[in-house]
Amino acid sequence: MSLDNIAIVLVRTSHPGNIGAAARAMANMGLSDLRLIEPAGFPGAEASARAAGANHVLENAQICRTLDEAIADSGFVVGATARPRSIAWPSSDPASVMTELFARSRAGKVSLLFGREASGLTNEELDRCQRHVRIPANEDYPSLNLAAAVLIFGYELRRAYSAEVGSADGEIDRSVPLASAEQVQGFFQHLETVLNEIGFLKSPSVRLMRKIKRIFSRAPLQAQEVNILRGILTSVQYHNPHGKDQENDR
Repeated sequence: MSLDNIAIVLVRTSHPGNIGAAARAMANMGLSDLRLIEPAGFPGAEASARAAGANHVLENAQICRTLDEAIADSGFVVGATARPRSIAWPSSDPASVMTELFARSRAGKVSLLFGREASGLTNEELDRCQRHVRIPANEDYPSLNLAAAVLIFGYELRRAYSAEVGSADGEIDRSVPLASAEQVQGFFQHLETVLNEIGFLKSPSVRLMRKIKRIFSRAPLQAQEVNILRGILTSVQYHNPHGKDQENDR
C-alpha cells in the first residue's frame, strides 16, 4: 500500500517557483506523481531551487497539453477550489475528501487538481471532478500559496495512508476497475448527444448538463457500469427515428 496511485495535477501554473515548492511539499508527504498542464517557465533553475532536494519529483513530472491528457487514466478526480460555486457538487472538509481519495486510490489511479494561482480552476475543469474540496481558511484572508495548499492536502493524504483507512476495505471493490476520466467524459458526451436527439435538451444548456453530471458524480463509476449506460444510450438512439437518421448521416 502506498500513495503512488495519487497524481497531483497543477493546471497552468504561472510561476515556476511555485512548481518547485509544490514538488517539495509532495516529497514531504510521500507523493511523487506530479502532472503539469502547460506550466510557465518549466523546467528551469527556479523550480529546481525551490524544490529544495525534491528533484526526483520534478524530473519525473509529466507535462501535459490538456486536462483530458492529465487525468485520462484516473478513475476518481478531486478539484481543489477556494470559493463556493453556484451549482453545488459533492464536497466536504479536506480530511474526509482526502480519506476518500486515498481509499479510491486502492482501486486505481486518482487525481487531485489545483488551479491557477490567480483564478483557480474554471467551472468547466471542476465539471470533470467527482468531488470538490475547500480549505476552511480565514474568510477575511482565504488565499493560500499553491505549495501550502498542496502541503495541507498532502498531510491529510499522509494521515489516511498512515492509518491505512481500514474501514474503506468493505466499501471499495478493488477487483472491479473504475472507469477512467476519459471513459466517463465519453459517456457524458454520448449522453448529451442522445438528450439532444430525443428533444430533452431544447437548446444547449451548460447549467442543466452540469446538474445531470452531478447526479452521476456522487459515486465513482465502474468501467462496466459506463459500458452498460452507453449500451442503453445506443439502444435509445436505435429506437429513436431522429437518432437513427443522424447515425446514418455519420
